Amino acid sequence: MRKLIADIAERTLAAYVTTFLGLLLADGFDLTDISALKAAAIASIPAALSVIKGAIGVRLGDKSSAAWLPAGGGAPRRR
Repeated sequence: MRKLIADIAERTLAAYVTTFLGLLLADGFDLTDISALKAAAIASIPAALSVIKGAIGVRLGDKSSAAWLPAGGGAPRRR
């Protein structure tokens, strides 16, 4: 369970940071501007969706991971 929570937390943090930095870069990277606060608020939306995706992944895929892929890493191999 701890591994699963750490997995979801890592995915959530990555989604937040990449979205926030992307919005700041697109806006000119001025942290003193009010748009930086808006970017921080907007970046929370994909992060929240990442938590939901992780919760769904536990049900659909590998039970010990937030991934949607089945245990074993993906599509079955052809022989």
